[in-house]
Amino acid sequence: MTEKPQVKILVVKRDKIGDMLLTTTVLGWLRKALPDADIHVLANDYNSWVLAGNPDVDRIWSVPRVRARGGFTPGDVWRTFLMLWRLRRLKFDWVLVGNGEESPRAIKRGLSVRGKRTVAYCATPAQWPGLTDALPPPDDLHETQRLAHLVQPMGLRPPEHLPAPRYVLPASGKAFAAAWLAGHRLTPFGYMVLGLGARRAKKQPSTRQVLDWSAHAAQRWGLKTVFIWTPGKSDDPNYPGDDDVAEPVLAAASPHIIPFRGPLHEAIALIGQARLSLFPDSGLMHFAAASPGGVLGFFAERDASPSPVQWAPVGPRARWLEATHRVADLSDDQVLAPLDEMIASFPEQASDRE
Repeated sequence: MTEKPQVKILVVKRDKIGDMLLTTTVLGWLRKALPDADIHVLANDYNSWVLAGNPDVDRIWSVPRVRARGGFTPGDVWRTFLMLWRLRRLKFDWVLVGNGEESPRAIKRGLSVRGKRTVAYCATPAQWPGLTDALPPPDDLHETQRLAHLVQPMGLRPPEHLPAPRYVLPASGKAFAAAWLAGHRLTPFGYMVLGLGARRAKKQPSTRQVLDWSAHAAQRWGLKTVFIWTPGKSDDPNYPGDDDVAEPVLAAASPHIIPFRGPLHEAIALIGQARLSLFPDSGLMHFAAASPGGVLGFFAERDASPSPVQWAPVGPRARWLEATHRVADLSDDQVLAPLDEMIASFPEQASDRE
């Protein structure tokens, strides 16, 4: 009997870490649907770590992220060219441009691999003559379902339910969290995380809200709050930070708040052992949703910002609230009711996962 040829699939994912984390839901389903497929992911050196140790991926290819480096170096150009040559030699059956909407840069990268068939969301197929399967951009679907619908040209039916997103925290992150928590007399799952984590002021909680919510967590549940924000000034053209927004919270010198201003991986390590996290729409919100404690996410100004219809957090302990204009307009009752419910329902066996 002649064996069926192994299907080779390349998923192109050039987005941020939160987007990559959501993509793991589709990779998990794709592995289950096609257990013998050879599944590769073309990522960048900023988001590729999210897939490290993921059994649903056979190989990760990483290119430099130009924004992070301020441009390509000659070495970057040569390594990218060599990697592209190797990818072309693999002759992928399917190249899936893993974006939930049209992305010209991602389509260009996917076409450069020259797979037998390339699938992407595209409103104007004539603009991309090498794109064999141009799908109309979907409406009213979550990002994970948008990604899942890319498999339709492969003859697969997108599932109604996808696996939960997952990641493996590097050992260095776990070691950091253990030392940092011990140094601040905190125990795993014995604290709450509250973060700014959004670059639009209307999506961030106010100083008063941060102080009031952290005081409530301390008085009602005996939990300190680890306050996390993005380091840097708001006028940084590459990576705007939240130092200015965090300053009045720090000036209040609340005994319930322990500030953390540090690297992304270390922040994720602390989020991973929180009893509950509160975050505006951001990559950190999605990592909190994939953590044992879960997340209460915040959205606002839907007319100008991404909608929770597409970007709501995904996970067994993920909830979200949407403000009409500003997160600062949410009442304490609107926030503290689900906060109390989620803390009270925290599964004690979740601590066994660490």
